[in-house]
Amino acid sequence: MSRIGKAIINIPTGTTIDYNDNVVTVKGKNGELKQELTGGITINIENSQLAVNRPSDSKEHKSLHGLYRALINNMIVGVSEGFTKKLELAGVGYRASNQGQKLELALGFSHLVVLELPQEVKVETLTEKGKNPIITLSSYDKHLLGMVCAKIRSLRKPEPYKGKGVKFVGEQIRRKAGKSA
Repeated sequence: MSRIGKAIINIPTGTTIDYNDNVVTVKGKNGELKQELTGGITINIENSQLAVNRPSDSKEHKSLHGLYRALINNMIVGVSEGFTKKLELAGVGYRASNQGQKLELALGFSHLVVLELPQEVKVETLTEKGKNPIITLSSYDKHLLGMVCAKIRSLRKPEPYKGKGVKFVGEQIRRKAGKSA
């Protein structure tokens, strides 16, 4: 039984949902997102509430039921409120700066790493003396935001011995003991 798929989604005011030809389009104050529904999954919209329905109780339909309910919920939250993720650069000499949509990172390589971010993702960098630089990324598309964060993190993953690298704010790194003398 899909507990996630059965949950009703409340549609906030200012958000409109269109459902035509198995494509769900969600529009809100932050932007517009589309998602195609496959596997016979349908939606019903009544009284500012959205329900996701499946055609049968097969294993495939149950998994798609919960998946599409979560994707549609993320779309609704994204266009109405938005999502924010923060990355922290832990390491001596690690720096971050941005000019518009270009993010420049100094991650201990012999060169600067320059990333051109998509227009949907807003970036801010914060550098305080004595603290690690913090990159704040915000977007209405949760999927795209997660991909951009994963790309930045993959440039220098946190290592277990000193804890240096790019990590999420609040992320706990499992530390290992070094060589014993």
